Amino acid sequence: ALSHWTASFSLTSRWNNFDCQMDIAMVIDSSSNIGQRRFNLQKNFIAKLAAMLRVGPIGPHIGLIQASDSPRTEFLLTNYTQPKELLFAIKELAYLGGDSNTGKAIMHTAETFFSQENGGRRGHPRVMMVLIDGWPSDDLDQAAMLARESGINVFLVSVAKPAPEELSMVRDKDFMKKAVCKDNGFFSYPIPSWFSTTKHIRPLIQRLCSLDGLLCSKTCYNSVNIGFLIDGSSSVGDGNFQLVLEFLAGIARSFEISDVGAHIGAVQFTYDQRLEFGLSDYSNKDDAINALRRISYMSGGTSTGSAISYTTQNLFRRTGPGRNFLIVVTDGQSYDDVRGPAMAAHKQGITIFSVGVAWAPLDDLKAMSSEPKDSHTFFTREFSGLSEFIPLVVRGICRDFTENN
Repeated sequence: ALSHWTASFSLTSRWNNFDCQMDIAMVIDSSSNIGQRRFNLQKNFIAKLAAMLRVGPIGPHIGLIQASDSPRTEFLLTNYTQPKELLFAIKELAYLGGDSNTGKAIMHTAETFFSQENGGRRGHPRVMMVLIDGWPSDDLDQAAMLARESGINVFLVSVAKPAPEELSMVRDKDFMKKAVCKDNGFFSYPIPSWFSTTKHIRPLIQRLCSLDGLLCSKTCYNSVNIGFLIDGSSSVGDGNFQLVLEFLAGIARSFEISDVGAHIGAVQFTYDQRLEFGLSDYSNKDDAINALRRISYMSGGTSTGSAISYTTQNLFRRTGPGRNFLIVVTDGQSYDDVRGPAMAAHKQGITIFSVGVAWAPLDDLKAMSSEPKDSHTFFTREFSGLSEFIPLVVRGICRDFTENN
């Protein structure tokens, strides 16, 4: 029976799997919306898709999750790396029924499915193809945001979209726009009916395997340049200076620092400026964080404006726009103007987060920080309070990166 079933999927013109070295999670609809008959048609569709993709050790890997009341992982990326085994696993899928909780399924998949423990391959683009019959029962916003921030390219294949008389039952009419990697038409694929899916297989595969089109492979965690501008003035003191370095190390630890990933650099300032290390000096996280921790305290006055100008010219000069971030940490009033240098940095595409401690005036902090000021400005009375800002700054960098890329 299996040979008969698989034979019907041996499509004459196959995709070259060397060109599609993706890790692909298929999230299929197993809700009451779809029903047993259309569920079987969906299985046929994904089997044909899988047959044409031709999984293999060096080609695409495919795993599968069913969306229902609760998501169910049917098989992981490395469970089946031979086409026949994969087709058999698809044939054996059992229909679940229940609500169409697609958001839950996307969240579940984004959280752990692509981890190395579950067979995700380092450096291979992550693709999530979500099939929906009709519309989802839950919200997709949070799940889709997590997927984007995790470097997962979400495609939504919507079959049999809601009829006009059904629209009142749809919880969020923009669910397709919100679910996908980017709302540019590339990641949304509507199919009118389960009875006419075969002709859509090749164009869909071309999208899934389009390396240039997978915009979400680049994430804040692996694509940003982060400069740390560190106040080394006398008022900080040696002990507090170490707390500042630990705070910055905590931020750095959240990013995938490598020669092809995120980069960090640091400048210390008093009246003078000292380039501690550049963005391309360290190509792995441990070395970069160790270099950060080894910075020796200068002691002196506070010229934050000159330091911003120096950093703009010396740290970010060879980097592209849209992914440059500067974290300024200071504990006092600047002796020079900060507004002009900060505006010049903003114009160069550098996003500034201002972190003030103790006597740092809020006006200065806000003058330096990027818009919206409130979400780019932080203040604490004590140096020991800096660590609380680590997740907020990291989240802010990711939010800004996602909005601008």
